[in-house]
Amino acid sequence: MKVVCVADAYITPEMMREGVAPFLRTEDSLEVLFWGQEDREAMRETARLLETGHRDSLPLPALLPEAVKNADLLIVHLCPVTGSLLDNAPRLKAVLSCRGGMENLDVEAATERGIIVSTNPAHNANAVAEYTLGLMLCETRNICRSHFALKNGQWRKVYPNTATSIRELKDLSVGIVGFGSVGRLVAEKLQALGCRILVSDPFCKDSPYGIVPLDELLRLSDVVTLHARAKGVIIGERELGLLKPTAVLINTARAHLIDTPALKRSLDKGRPLSVALDVFDSEPDIPEFLREYDNVTITSHRAGDTINSYKDAPSFAIDNYLGYLRGKPLMFWVNKDSLQK
Repeated sequence: MKVVCVADAYITPEMMREGVAPFLRTEDSLEVLFWGQEDREAMRETARLLETGHRDSLPLPALLPEAVKNADLLIVHLCPVTGSLLDNAPRLKAVLSCRGGMENLDVEAATERGIIVSTNPAHNANAVAEYTLGLMLCETRNICRSHFALKNGQWRKVYPNTATSIRELKDLSVGIVGFGSVGRLVAEKLQALGCRILVSDPFCKDSPYGIVPLDELLRLSDVVTLHARAKGVIIGERELGLLKPTAVLINTARAHLIDTPALKRSLDKGRPLSVALDVFDSEPDIPEFLREYDNVTITSHRAGDTINSYKDAPSFAIDNYLGYLRGKPLMFWVNKDSLQK
């Protein structure tokens, strides 16, 4: 079996080798290539291009078309996998992605060629869940606002939630929108803190906390945190109007889940009480109004950025696939239904 891995500035060649090599037999071969810029900050723009539909216009590693000619497995992170590349890979059995997003993968082309595609939406799930919990604490306990005030020479005592009383997380109802890998971990961590948990997810039939319609969750929650994989807006003008005036809204998922102009209008009316955002429509640029509101905390897309998120992903990808060959279910198999028709 020949395995080709394409590393980048996030999942480095060393991480790919260390993650994949221990699973290979003596007769197997491993080839590791590099794609993109070596600087992670420069790669952020490339990642943005991928996420905005420019997969087919980005150049591939020069050696990749030749490398996949006799490859059985292709493991990637951000590197595009296009139909033209797959045309050069007659032996390829599977494309294993080390990330959750599929913007870099031509799944349709792979399916047409009978190639399995699997992803790893859980690769940074714990990192994002931890960060989400951190933002909840920052908003409910004014950690960032107090820090900023002290840095500017002020001993601040009054905050956006002072008048409505500052409560501990154990007294709050937290609504989780989207109950995938991240949402489940957020719930697990919040349960340990004694929170009441509400879940809304149209693709989830059941959860340990039950499932409620989105409108009900918005009306009942003290904190609403977004972890959905929806492709469009789910929090618009109407939904913002359903929130409690004292609610906290958190988004560490995708910027497009919230209608940004509608959020500004709602904040102008005093609802929600506070907002914490780690994702924006046109990163690194952010709407100016977000800088001006005292009750808005903004961070630079840091939620999933831990060493664990990257270094553990290659080993998960190949272990998941080899387990499938031994008869175990393949997790995060994207085109399963199409290939098994």
